[in-house]
Amino acid sequence: MSDPDLIVRVAARGDGVTADGRHAPLAAPGDWLRADGRVDPGPGRREPSCRHFPACGGCQLQHLSDVAYADFVRDRVVGALAAQGLETIVRPAMISPPRSRRRATLHAEAGGKLVLGFSESGSHTLVDVRDCDVLDPRLFALIAPLRTLLPRLMRPRRRTEIVMTLADQGVDLLLRGVEAEGLAAAEALSAFGAAHALARLSIDSGLGVEARYEPVEASVTLGGVAVPLPAGAFLQATAAGEAALVAAVREAVGAAGTTADLFAGLGTFALTLPGKVYAAEGARDAHLALKSAAARAQRPVFAEHRDLFRRPLMPAELNRFDAIVLDPPRAGAREQAVQLAASTCPAIAYVSCNPSSFARDAKMLCEAGYRLDWVQPVGQFLWSTHVELVARFSR
Repeated sequence: MSDPDLIVRVAARGDGVTADGRHAPLAAPGDWLRADGRVDPGPGRREPSCRHFPACGGCQLQHLSDVAYADFVRDRVVGALAAQGLETIVRPAMISPPRSRRRATLHAEAGGKLVLGFSESGSHTLVDVRDCDVLDPRLFALIAPLRTLLPRLMRPRRRTEIVMTLADQGVDLLLRGVEAEGLAAAEALSAFGAAHALARLSIDSGLGVEARYEPVEASVTLGGVAVPLPAGAFLQATAAGEAALVAAVREAVGAAGTTADLFAGLGTFALTLPGKVYAAEGARDAHLALKSAAARAQRPVFAEHRDLFRRPLMPAELNRFDAIVLDPPRAGAREQAVQLAASTCPAIAYVSCNPSSFARDAKMLCEAGYRLDWVQPVGQFLWSTHVELVARFSR
């Protein structure tokens, strides 16, 4: 029988949980919770490497050992399935390495001095980031120069959003909530882009995104194809995470001759799948980027601009395919899952960034006769509570 004071797991929001159900912030499996609330360290703990932990909301679990963190990622999936009465093979988690995050959104605000960084966990207060163990060094290298550029562009008493993404040509930088009117501002932006070899520098003053520096078209290579990268577009958080997701999806669909990729985005999966691919995407800029890239590369991908929440593929459409790839937003794809459950498609690869909404949809599919064959957890957002996965369903 477990000691009731022993921390036996980490809950979805990052608290340690004792054998008798009490929660302790910043506790790790194997710790002991004393009656006065203090925690005695155990084998699942490590010394956090970042000076900003635990204040910075970018990481919630940097105090966990590598093994404990990988177990947390896997256990999130197991727990979500159990809550829906489901069991299957849940594989060991695949974790992205430190300093490999290739996209990030930070904020800046000016009071007495400029503060630039991530928000504190559960707060709008910014942590002035001077170190980061998750960002790719090419992204982090821009933080110090931005401290010089931003004050001349920021609006008084307004927060600026900074979106950074690694493109093929370098960093794609988007600044939201800035003013850049006049020759001096235009020259400052161009000079900044050139000095730091940016792929592109764009601003959004509230009327839409406007590229101010872009020597050549910014792109990202997916499945060996250079895809135009819309400013601020979604991209998998790390290259290692993308590779893990793609490998699991390809395993799930096998040698399918025809596949539907639903919520296809820029083509992360569509451009890597065998046979002919139908790719549906609701965001127009992503759809157009995938469509043009597939045409230039002469890939057998038919891209359609389609809102799958309002107009999901119906069973008669789904039954034409040998496999379905589904990669919905965090809320899941209930509307599309209902239609999938009524279909006879032999294989489904479900990609999710929310174990809870995935498990809800998985239950619906299983009740309709699908078998949940396996789940591959993926931890792209190192030391965070954010968990992704790929699952295979079969008839």
